[in-house]
Amino acid sequence: MGDTIAMRDTVSAQMKDAMKAGDKIRVGALRLMMAALKEREIEARGSGKIVSRADELALLTKMVKSRQESAQIYRDNARPELAEQEEAEIAVIGEFLPRQMDDAAVIAAAKAAIESVGATSMRDMGKVVAQLKDGYPGQMDFAKASVIVKGLLNT
Repeated sequence: MGDTIAMRDTVSAQMKDAMKAGDKIRVGALRLMMAALKEREIEARGSGKIVSRADELALLTKMVKSRQESAQIYRDNARPELAEQEEAEIAVIGEFLPRQMDDAAVIAAAKAAIESVGATSMRDMGKVVAQLKDGYPGQMDFAKASVIVKGLLNT
């Protein structure tokens, strides 16, 4: 639970700074992050679990993906001002995520995970992806990583 408190404390402190600076978009994005983190914590507490750093990063990654989809829809429908707001929120949330791995690094990590779990066929794909999720939370797009793992296991 220490990680969760640290993340919420960081977001809270930055929200106070943004309020003092009058940065409404940043305040709004940080508020949304606080609410999502708190909700995840309450959910976990109800089931007797502890929210890990990986859970937090997965949550923030999901928030970014959702906003990317919304921004694209707004752009497709000639609403650039709404797309820009989504993109501004993405930038704020992105500050809390680790740097994303490039394709070469994802392929290398996938090969290492395949070797580590002794994967030999598609039946082992779940184990490989689980290992990647544990080892690289928030650092890669796991949908893309799954496609890479699938390709490596099919050869």
